[in-house]
Parts: sequence; structure tokens; C-alpha cells
Amino acid sequence: LAAPDPGSGGDLPFFGSVLRRAGCLRRCEEPRLGAASRHRAAEEVRADFQRRVPYSYLQRAYIQLNKLEEAANAAHTFFMANPEHMEIQQDIENYKTTAGKVSLVDQEAKQHMEDYSAGVRHYDKEEYELAIEFLERALKGYYSEDEDCQIMCEGPQRFEEHEYLEYKAGLYEAIADHYMQVLACKHDCVRELATRSGRISPIENFLPLHYDYLQFAYYRVSDYVKALECAKTYLLFHPDDEDVLENAGYYEGLLEDTMDPDTIKPRKEAKTLLRRHKLESHLLQVAAAGLGYAYTEPNYWNRYGARQDEHSVPSGISSEPEDGPRLSLAKKPMPKPDRELKEGGPLLYSDVKFVYNSQQLNGTQRVLLDNVISEEQCRELHRVANGIMLAGDGYRGKTSPHTPNERFEGATVLKALKYGYEGRVPLKSARLFYDISEKARRIVQSYFMLNSTLYFSYTHLVCRTALSGQQERRNDLSHPIHADNCLLDPEANECWKEPPAYTFRDYSALLYMNADFEGGEFIFTEMDAKTVTASIKPKCGRMISFSSGGENPHGVKAVTKGQRCAVALWFTLDPLYRELERIQADEVIAMLDQEHLGPSEMNINPKDEL
Repeated sequence: LAAPDPGSGGDLPFFGSVLRRAGCLRRCEEPRLGAASRHRAAEEVRADFQRRVPYSYLQRAYIQLNKLEEAANAAHTFFMANPEHMEIQQDIENYKTTAGKVSLVDQEAKQHMEDYSAGVRHYDKEEYELAIEFLERALKGYYSEDEDCQIMCEGPQRFEEHEYLEYKAGLYEAIADHYMQVLACKHDCVRELATRSGRISPIENFLPLHYDYLQFAYYRVSDYVKALECAKTYLLFHPDDEDVLENAGYYEGLLEDTMDPDTIKPRKEAKTLLRRHKLESHLLQVAAAGLGYAYTEPNYWNRYGARQDEHSVPSGISSEPEDGPRLSLAKKPMPKPDRELKEGGPLLYSDVKFVYNSQQLNGTQRVLLDNVISEEQCRELHRVANGIMLAGDGYRGKTSPHTPNERFEGATVLKALKYGYEGRVPLKSARLFYDISEKARRIVQSYFMLNSTLYFSYTHLVCRTALSGQQERRNDLSHPIHADNCLLDPEANECWKEPPAYTFRDYSALLYMNADFEGGEFIFTEMDAKTVTASIKPKCGRMISFSSGGENPHGVKAVTKGQRCAVALWFTLDPLYRELERIQADEVIAMLDQEHLGPSEMNINPKDEL
């Protein structure tokens, strides 16, 4: 296509440019990639690759070829994008046992993210030259990935809210529809590049943090020009950050005798990206106002993401003047919890014995209690369990959902009451399960001094049984380390409160029924899922309760002999997420009470005070 004469109709030069570019792309694309049908995958295929599903198949194929190290890497790659997949997690533990020492490799790792993590690790160890090397490499990779992300957004788009075959928009509306989707995709590259594989939430303040770490690292290696350059670059994103403003002023003072600090400018690539990002935002908001798009600008540079070190200089360095400016790199304030955290309220029942609080359990919002139920009630509940439990209940029939070395069985309150009503188990014993779970709920609500009602989210009577012949050389867990309302990410030291986690859970409790088994200790850990902060040996009537978030990672050590049984309870403060089966069970209880089939022979009415 020849370029039209500049004096031709107003739109022709623009559309001539569009047509030439489209033709160029077509000529480049087909010789290198083949026909579009060969390289433009269907939406379902793209989704599978995004979820790394092929690596699940690869793992099985490598097992058949007895290539355990390759299988372990494939499993690890899949797991990084699917951290809730318990079977894969157990497969990885098995590879560690059978293949010896394996260095797990994420074959789809984002290199800029790997370099950033390495840079932060060196920074934390005060290895500043190495930190600079990796953080600079991470920045280079970030901007390269940003270019790729921008290009990928120019691929085919779906016309959301439109049926394509019935699409009646005019020329400019059709262009606007398509371009706004492309633009929204490009604008979101900032979030995409800051999000770890398998996560929805990005690392907050990700790109600015590179410059924040670098400004201090360069200071520590006496490169004050680079320190000032990185500080000024960070201030492009957060011009009112008092700490970094003070840092920049201090660096300028160090340089003013040898050069003019005003000649040191923020980095061009950051200025370019930020300028483009602001223009994208402006266009999207114009489209929202003029074309009826629903659009809300996210906060891409959330300042809750901050350096997590405690350095302060130069007053902490003897060679610097004590009255000099401080480079305060202390932790920035984190978001406040949505409720005030309290504990130490009354236990309501005179027979319940307090054992340990949060401080004694080395954590937050934790309590250990004894004598919540009696020995006789434990035995009766155990008899009920043997009559109603189903293998794999609650885990889609998977009899060994967490480890192949144990059998898992469970039952709900509603099932117990149904069996009792049908005469398959004693009705009084079935009612006991309902009553003790209500007793536990009241204790938890009172002890943690909650100002609103605590509702049942899920109630499960569970038993784990060690399988004979499979206990030698076990190094796995009965239940892997996890948190109850977020996806634990030990490598990032984060817990992502997003689906498929049960994000609505607020408190958890485990009421134990027996002690005649080996292993099976309940453990709390740090967020690294390795450092144990508390270990609890189950016994009849003992209950551990805790808040359900990332502050309380926990798991269960291997049950190596016998059967370990407990009532597992999860609670929510949101009535929208009340347990449906519990509501139905309440109705059954009300019906039984009307028929004068009263409560089990236990006192469930709390005392006013201990």
C-alpha cells in the first residue's frame, strides 16, 4: 500500500498506517509461525497452559519412564501455580523420599521475579553488592517483560457484553470497543508483572520497591550518585514519601561539594513507563465517562508494600555525624485488621481448664484448653464416629487426601442426626455431636471477646488411621502446613487471601477425642512452613482454637500407629457464609425438641462466670 497524499481526507493517513502495520504483521507472522490456526490457541487451551496443566501430565509421563528428578520438577512447576493441590504437594514429598536430595526447579519461573527475590535475600544479609547485581538484573528483566506484555495484549480480544454475530456497532464504536480492551490489558501489565505464578494478588508496590532497595544498597557501597538517582526514581511513584525524601536530601548533601546534585535525574525507563501508565489511565477514564464502560482505576503502587528491614543510618554509624539526617528504613504501617483482636474472655463452663494463651503458644490469637468434654463423652463420640463416618468424606471420596500412608474418614453433624433419627446410631449419641460443637462455638466466641456472633462455617468429625505396612521411613505430614483462610506461600513469606482459599473463615478449633495413637501432634509454624513455634499432643477433651489467617500456619505430624479422631470446627463472622448443613441440623433439633426428644445428657448451658 502506498502512503496516501498528506492532503487527502482526514482519516485516510491514520487508516493507511493501520493497514500497513496489519499487512506487515501478517507477512511476518505466517512465514515464521504458520497459519493462524496453528498458533492461536482456543481459550480453553490457553487457560490450561496458564494453570500449567501440561506439567501434571508431564509428571505422570516421567514417572512411567522412571525419571524421578524430571517428574519432581514437573510436579513442582505445576504446584507453584496450583498451591491448593494437596495431591501434588504429597507427590513432591514422596519424590524427596524416593529420589534422595532433589533441587526443585520451577520451569516456568518469571526470571525478573527470581532475580528480585534473590536481590532481597542478599539485601537482608547485608550483601549489598550482590543485592545491587540481582536487583538491577531484575529491573532489566522487568522492562523487557513489560514490552512483551504490551505486545501480547494486541492479540485477539473478546467483545465482552456483546454477542459477536449480532454486533451492530459502527466503525468508531467497534474500534473503541476493541481498543479499550487492548488498553485495559496493557494498563494491567503492571499487575501481571508483579504477580507470582498461581496467585491473584500482586506483590504490593513491586516496581518502586526495586528502587527503594537500590537507593540504600548503593549508599552502603558508597555510590552516592546511584543512590540519589534511585531515590529520585522512587519518588516518581511516591513523591510525598518522607523517608525517601529525607534520604535524597542526605545524598545531595554528600555530593554537593563534588558536583551539582540537580544534574542527577530519575531513570528514563521509569519516567517513560509512568508517563505511559498515567496516559492509559486517563484514556480509560475518558472511555468510562463517554462510552459507558465500567472502569475503576486500581491502586497499582500501594505503599503498604515496603522494605522490611530495620536499618537506620547514618546516626547508627560511628563515622557519620550524630546530628546528620536519618535514613529511616523501618517497616511502614501495615493495614489495620478489620476487627480489634482480643483474648482472655470467660470460658463459660466451670469444668473447662485453661492451659496456654497466645503468648505461651508463641503466636497470635491462640488458646489451648482441656476438659472441654469428659472421658465418657469422648468414648460415646468415638462410638458414633465408628457408626457414621465415610472414607474420604469432605474430600470428594478421596480416602487418602493428604498422605497415601493414612486413611481419612469423616462425617457432618447433619449426617449424624439423620442416622440417629433413622435408628442407625443412638439418637442421644448423635445429638452429642451437635451439642459439643455448639459448646465449642460459645467458648471460642467468649474467649476471643468477639463483639458479633460467631457462626459455624463447617463442622466435621474426622479420624485419621495409620495404614499398616506403610509407616517405615515416613517423613511426610498427616496434614501439610497450611492456613485456613488464605493460600500459604512460604517462599514469598505471604498468605494470599484469595480463592480457592476459604477466605470467609475467621476462627478455627479442633476438639480431640483420644490419645491412644502414635504421632499426630498438631503444630504451628512460622510462615516459612518449617519453623515450628508450638507442638500440641492431642488427648480426650483437649481443644486448640486460633484465628484462621496467615498468622497461624499449622499442620499435623504423621500418625504412625492407631487412629486419631477429632471434631474439626471452622467459624465465620459473616452470616452469609453460615454452614448450610448446620442450619438444617438446627431445624432437625427443633423438630426433635418438639417431639420431646431432648438434648443429650450433658450440660450445654454455660455458667454466667467461672
